[in-house]
Formats: sequence, C-alpha cells, structure tokens
Amino acid sequence: MPSYTAPVRDLQFVLHDLLGISQSGLPGHEDLDRDFTGAILEAAGALASDVLAPLNLPGDRQGCVLENGVVRTPDGFKAAFEQVREGGWTALDLDPEYGGQGMPYLLGMTTGEMFVSANMAFNMYQGLTHGAYSAIHTHGDAAQKQTYLPKMASCEWTGTMNLTEPHCGTDLGLLRTKAEPQEDSSYLITGQKIFISAGDHDLAENVIHLVLAKAPGGGEGTKGISLFIVPKFLVNADGTLGARNGVSVGNLEEKMGIHGNATCVMNYDGAKGWLLGELHKGMRAMFTMMNEARVGVGLQGYAVAEAAYQNAVIYARDRLQGRAVTGAANPSRPADPIIVHPDVRRMLMDQRAFVEGARALAAWSAQLIDRAHLGQDAEALGLVSLLTPVVKGFLTDKGFESTVLAQQVYGGHGYIEEWGMSQFVRDARITQIYEGANGVQALDLVGRKLAADGGKPMMAFFEIIKSFIKEHEGEEGVKTDVLEPLKAASRDLQAAAMFFMERGMKNPNDALAGSTDFLHLFGHTVLGLMWARMATAAQKALADPAADRAFMEAKLATARYYMARQLPATAMHLARIRSGADTVMALPAEAF
Repeated sequence: MPSYTAPVRDLQFVLHDLLGISQSGLPGHEDLDRDFTGAILEAAGALASDVLAPLNLPGDRQGCVLENGVVRTPDGFKAAFEQVREGGWTALDLDPEYGGQGMPYLLGMTTGEMFVSANMAFNMYQGLTHGAYSAIHTHGDAAQKQTYLPKMASCEWTGTMNLTEPHCGTDLGLLRTKAEPQEDSSYLITGQKIFISAGDHDLAENVIHLVLAKAPGGGEGTKGISLFIVPKFLVNADGTLGARNGVSVGNLEEKMGIHGNATCVMNYDGAKGWLLGELHKGMRAMFTMMNEARVGVGLQGYAVAEAAYQNAVIYARDRLQGRAVTGAANPSRPADPIIVHPDVRRMLMDQRAFVEGARALAAWSAQLIDRAHLGQDAEALGLVSLLTPVVKGFLTDKGFESTVLAQQVYGGHGYIEEWGMSQFVRDARITQIYEGANGVQALDLVGRKLAADGGKPMMAFFEIIKSFIKEHEGEEGVKTDVLEPLKAASRDLQAAAMFFMERGMKNPNDALAGSTDFLHLFGHTVLGLMWARMATAAQKALADPAADRAFMEAKLATARYYMARQLPATAMHLARIRSGADTVMALPAEAF
C-alpha cells in the first residue's frame, strides 16, 4: 500500500523563507511565526498520514454505494470525517463570526494540500463545502448566513455546486433547470444536474446544494440564470432539520477515479429553494465558488503528484535492477537500486521540480487572495485573476504527467493496482477536466484575462519578473544558471502576448489555436519565477552557519535543474504559437 509523509519542512520553507508570511503586513499575519505554523502543519500532517492516507486505497476499491436513496461512503470515511471536523480543520480559514478560526486562506491551503495528497476523494467533501460557504458568505443575506454558515463551517452540513446538465457543460446558457417563484419568496426548482461531486453521502446531517436555474423574466443565455440555495432537508425557523426536500439522487456515476467521492445525478422535482444574491445574476455568485474551486483543483493536481512522487522515490531506492554505468554502486548486492540510473533520476527530478515549484505557485496565489481580501489590494486581485486559469490548467496538466512519471518508475508494478500508482494516475486525470476543462482555461486566459483591465495585470506580472532580476543580478550564485533562463522565458512570454495582440483581432483563430501553448508557456514562466525566488531564498539562508544546509543545497540544485531542463520549453511553445491557425484548421471537418 502506498505511504504518505507530510512535507512539513518544505511547506515551512514556502511560508517563511519564500513568502515571509509573518512579515506580510496583513491583519493577523504578524502572529504566524515558524513555531505557530509548524504546530499547525505537524498536526494536520499527522492526521493526513495516519488517518486519511490509509483509507485512500481501500476507499478507491470499495467506492460509494447508493442504497434506498442514500449514498454510503467507504468504510472508515465517516469516522475520519468526524476527526477532521472535531479538530476544527474544516473551519481553519473561515469567518469567526460564523464559527471559523480566522486564519489566512494561505494557511488553509497548506493544510488542504496535505489532506488532498493523503486522500483526494475524501477531502472533496469538505473542500466543496468551503466553496459553497464562500458563495453564501459573499452573496447571502444576513438570515441565510446565520442559517447555513455555522453548520457548514463545522461540516455538520456540507455543500455542493450544481451547474452541469446532461445536454450542457461549459455552455451554461443552454441549461433548462427552472425556478418557479412562490408567494413566500421561495422558488420551486425543477430539473436535472449531473456530475455533482459529493451530491449525497452519509458523512453529514444535511447537504446544501447551490443550484443554477432560470427564473421567469431573465431572458436567454447566461444573463437569465439565477443561483439558489436548495437544502437536502428543509431547515426550520429554530435551525433544526425539517422535512426532506424534493431533491434526490438518480444515479451514481461510474468513474475512472476518485471512487471514494460520490459523483451524483441529482433530480430536482419541485424542490424548495431560496435565491442567493441577485435575481438573474447567478453567474456572478456562482463564480465566487467556481474561482475558489479552480485554485483548489490546481492544488489537487500537484498534491496527488506529491504523493505519487514520494512513493516513486521509495521504490527507486529499493528496487534492484542493473548496474550503474560508471561502476557498481552497491557491490555487495546482486544489482544496484534503479535510482542510480540517469533516466530514472531524470523522471524523479522532473517530478520533484514540478511539485515544489507548483507548491510555491499555489501558495503565492493564496497569498495574493489574502492580500486582495484582507488588504483590499486591487493589484493582487488582478494578478490572482490572471493566474487562476494557469494554476488550474498548468498545474493539473503537469500534475497528471507527473503521476504518470511516478508510475513509470515502477515499471510493470506501476500498472498493477495493489501498488497504488494506478490510483494516483486515475485520480489526477479528473483535475484536467472538471471545474472547466483545461482547454476552456486556456481560452479564458487568452480571450479574457490577457487583456483584462487594459492588460494591467499582465504588465504587472512582467514588472515583477523584471524587478526581481534587477534586484538579484549581482548574485553570482544564481545569475547565470537561474536569472538568465528566467529572463529568456519572460521574453518568450512577452513575444507570445504581442503575437496575440497583433494577430488576434485580424484572425481570432490564430490566438485560439495557440491558447493551450500560451497557458503552458505562462505556466513554465511563472514556475521559473517561483524557482528563481526559491533559489535566492535558499542562497540567502546558506549564509547562516545554522542553516539546514542539505535542504537548502537540494533546493538550489532542483532550481538549476528546472531552469536547465524544463524552462526552455517556453521557446517551443512560442514557436507553436507563431505558427498560427493554418495547420490546425487546414483539415476540413468532414475529413476527420
């Protein structure tokens, strides 16, 4: 069975050496010193490693079952969920007014990473609740907040989001679910939703569904969509649970992965619901949850890759196969461990460089979210909006690739279910699809985010790189092998953006044909920035005689690997972008 060890040391490096969380100047962050965050991370890591990870493989094998209209989760999930709830982990970064602990989103994200690495399917029950909580917290009225948020903060009640219907996915303007207004200000919701993660289960007393539907008078397309709170059980005036609402599970989807999470077909048959936010402006309210979910899915991409990487390293150290080409590394044994072979080392370094760089990017994004919300920082809000499709799309594309590399390290054993590597691959695959497939993320990046606010966020990103290089260009330890590759990648990204500006209006297909390449070019560049920042932080730390030299030197070595072996991909993506749409669109549809 696969194992998992929480990467507390690296998380601490990211929080303090890279991001300087306690010196951020944000309200409440000044108390987040190393001892404080270390205690939180150690406790969360122990829960992840000792309780959640052992349930991952058996939960995958057992899956969820629909019995008499109720979904039963795998053995052990309910007891583990109680431990997570009782430890306060579901409310770590939520509003104290509604039962939260008031910690920064950044700290919630770091603990969330460990829970996802340990058991992605399990963590989705509380992760989706966090997003639904945020939507109600942002758009709900006082009564709605008081009714739902305390129970959702504790996960006594969990939450979902209901967008997709059998005939429409991304194009929500086509949805058919109807909302009929009633005299008591409620609505009757009728329709069917599919692919609803955690749509029903036996872990909580109630499930609070956020449902997109069309109310009369809204017109066609997405402008006519409203968002409604539709609980599984109606809530009485005193907060107790009342009658069962008109919502039921029609079926459980049989999926490739995340078997421990219930992916439901939800039927709404005149279910009672209440408007959340403004009438006919449901997309705005839903995107509060959706944008948070997209950052969370990016986290899933690298968090599953982290677990797969850890096990690949263990296997590579133990598996004896062949001899090192430079001479026997283990002469007392019949063969050397496969970690001595350069190609195995390449696969492990690709995984390590991705996971640690992705962790830094996700954490930086979380810090920008804290700056936007706690510090009312408009530039931070613009930057995180720009980065969100990159976090979601790039980190999940590369996260899946990384799990496949980990499986490859195992050779034939990686293809056998009992070793657990197949599950990591299968679980990671969904991250590229849900919460907006990665092709849609690329279109969003090129079609909306690139030119948003007159291009100010994009220009701000380039300025961050330029200022960073200028600040550190005198440091010989990083100038040639870290800063110069970053400078080249930034030039490639600027050239790609300029290509879209010059050609996009004349021939939109030229921009759209290169959108995924642009997302990956951007992703490599921002990971290059993260690695450059981590390299300079590690070099600075090494000046201290008391430094953890082995850790910091490994960080520098990994930074140099990423710059030399991964970052040059920006030139390839730029060449593809510049080729335009002609070869992409040349073959007529009937020829396929």
